[in-house]
Parts: sequence; C-alpha cells; structure tokens
Amino acid sequence: MEQFEQLIRIPLGQWVRSLIDFLKEYLGGLFDAIATVFTSIYDVAAWVFTTPPFWAVIVVFAAAAWLVKGWRLAVGTVLGFVVILAVDQWENAMLTLALTIVAVLIATAIAIPLGIWAARSQTVSHVVRPVLDFLQTMPAFVYLLPAIFLFSVGVVPGIVATIMFAIAPGVRLTELGIRGVDPEVVEAGQAFGATPGRVLRQIQLPLALPSIMAGINQIIMLSLSMSVIASMVGAPGLGRPIVQALSSVNVPLGFEAGLAVVMIAMILDRLTGALGSRRPSRRPAATARAASDAPSDAVVPATA
Repeated sequence: MEQFEQLIRIPLGQWVRSLIDFLKEYLGGLFDAIATVFTSIYDVAAWVFTTPPFWAVIVVFAAAAWLVKGWRLAVGTVLGFVVILAVDQWENAMLTLALTIVAVLIATAIAIPLGIWAARSQTVSHVVRPVLDFLQTMPAFVYLLPAIFLFSVGVVPGIVATIMFAIAPGVRLTELGIRGVDPEVVEAGQAFGATPGRVLRQIQLPLALPSIMAGINQIIMLSLSMSVIASMVGAPGLGRPIVQALSSVNVPLGFEAGLAVVMIAMILDRLTGALGSRRPSRRPAATARAASDAPSDAVVPATA
C-alpha cells in the first residue's frame, strides 16, 4: 500500500518550490525592483498617516465622511478614531491603515481593468475564473510562503500577500457590474454613434459603479484581515500586538488591538459603502445620447 501511494503521489509542492527558485534566480532583479517600489509607496503612506497629529487625521476622515454621507457618519468616524486613541493603539493603527491603503490601491488598479477585460471577452473570463477560485479558496497563511521566498521578510511580502488574498472580489464584482448593465442602454449608445471606449467610460462604468464599489469594499475588508496575518512575516501595524498577545496569552492586549482593527474596518466600510450607494439618476436614453454627443474628453455626470 505504501509503495502504491508513493507511485501515485504527485510532488506538486516540490514543483512549486522549484518554480519559485527559478523565478528568484532569473527574475531576481524584477522582484528587487518591485520590492523597492512597494517599500517607497508604503513609506510615503506611513509618513502621511503617522506624521500629522492625531486630530488632523480625524478631521480629514470626518470631513470625508460628512461629504459622502452626512453628519451621522462623520460623528461615527470621530468616535471610532477616539476609541483607537483611547486603547493606545494609534500608531499601530496608522501603520495598518497605511499598509491597507497601499494594498487596496494596487489591488484595485489590477482588479478593475482585469474585470473590465473579462466582461468584454468571454475567453478571458474563462481563463480568469479558475485563477480567482484558486486565490479565494487558498488559506491565507499559504500566501505568506512564496512572498517570503521572493521578497524576504518585511513589509513587502505582507503587501504582496495581501494583494493576492484580496484581489479576487474586485475582479469578480467589476465583471459582474459591467455584464449587468442593461444591453438596451449599451445598444442605444452605439446607435447614437458612441465609440466602444466612450460607451465603457460614460455608460457602463457609471451604471456598474455600485457593483464596482462593492468589490472595492470587499478588497478593503480582506486587506485589513490579511494585514494582521502579514505581521507574521514582519509587516508593521496592529498585527504585531495581536501576535504578541497570542504568544503570551495577553487577553487585554489582544482585545484592544482587535478592537482597533474593527474600528478601522467599520470606518472604511461605511465610507466605501456610502460612495457605492450613489446610483445613476439619468434615464437610459438620455445617458446614451449624452455619451454620443459629448466631446471625447467630457465626462457625463451619471451620479446624483
């Protein structure tokens, strides 16, 4: 029986390790460049969030909440940050927020164009779908292994692992939003003479915005959860006190750091949710006609 098991066993893990070694040997310069770029972006983001006084950060987020939703969200945002400040996790929270923002921006920059491409090409959709299934079902800790081998320890493998873990919902919901646009609206825009690019920019993307924003919301939530796990490979932020609390069974420290993560997640969730709830108010025919009549550099207002 043991010989039979050895006979049918596929050394997939060894093949993956060989592939990683191959990539590191022949594309080491590329990975070093990626690490340099990611480190630079993170340093800028960390400086932006940690250098100003705490009240300045609170005022900026509260003002953003007021603009997108109203005074209730602004008050909730202020209270959330006050809780973080009260449990003495402000600096760690800002480092986690910086890592999350960097990962979300990069993941979104990849996910939205890929989702649009998949929506416009059935072949691309068929190729991308199993890859997204793989990324969504892979345990979070597994992402840390190739990231460590390719980028060593530090903030870069944490960012890379976070992007891989969080990117799938953005691609799926972008594709779903584009495909969910009423075909009659698209046909009307084409009938009025709008080019495919203008149909995409001024009809499909505005009408698919709620779905796209839901994808970005999911990217943010998954990035926050992964940023905590990423501390195990040297990423800074709230993950470090959580890991320290687990290793020393320090319940108060773990609860305080976990509560700070929850506050950040709630603030970002409400902000992106408020942006996504703004639905187009134009009638389909008017939107299509405006898309065809507008100059190439004009943007048709499609939100309330």
